[in-house]
Amino acid sequence: MTAPVFPPLFSGQDSAGQDPFAQACAAATAGCDAGLVVYDLGSDELRAAMVLAPEVPLAAAAIMLPVCGVGFQNALGAIGPPEVSVHLGWDGAIYVNGGRCGGLQMAASHAAPTAEPDWLVIGLTLQLWPKSEDMGLTPDETALYAEGCSEVDAVTLLEAWVRHTLVGINTWSDDGTQTLLREWNGLAHGKGKAITVGNQTGTFLGVDENLGLLLKTDNETVLIPLTDLLERPA
Repeated sequence: MTAPVFPPLFSGQDSAGQDPFAQACAAATAGCDAGLVVYDLGSDELRAAMVLAPEVPLAAAAIMLPVCGVGFQNALGAIGPPEVSVHLGWDGAIYVNGGRCGGLQMAASHAAPTAEPDWLVIGLTLQLWPKSEDMGLTPDETALYAEGCSEVDAVTLLEAWVRHTLVGINTWSDDGTQTLLREWNGLAHGKGKAITVGNQTGTFLGVDENLGLLLKTDNETVLIPLTDLLERPA
């Protein structure tokens, strides 16, 4: 398999079958440069993680999760069949033609919203082939190659994800959240439906200007910030 080629200031590292997200978090903790992309291109699954160093407080830096989601949609839209649709869950889930196909996850050097993080890692997991031959057992889940994307090469898709995400980061840095908000709202999955985030269940009304979740519960509408999606690195 040909090694992926990334834009300038980005570098690749094959995880050799290990968890790229955990490796990226460990590398970031050890002081690696921003732009490291750790990847595992298995036969059934694409896994990758990107180390970033946004120079803003964590509350603002967490917007990298939806930036990377929109970057993935733009990447697959550029190289995949035109009839394939991608939608994004607020929690990082990725849906292809309505079925969950993977997701994004996020970790940072700390969890203090008002402090600038030393690093931020966004992980991507994408199912290429179904986990089971009987997809009827998991009707809400799918895989990329089961949705008419068998000609999409995993290396090419990974390269495209990094490129399109970089465009999104630059647009956010130059223009703020306006473009991202418009693009993400057009891809939002589950708006108007009941969802559960953490220990709260309610109706997904939409997002605020910082892409925090507006959740209508029985008694009130609450705002859940993106920082609530942070995971503790292994």
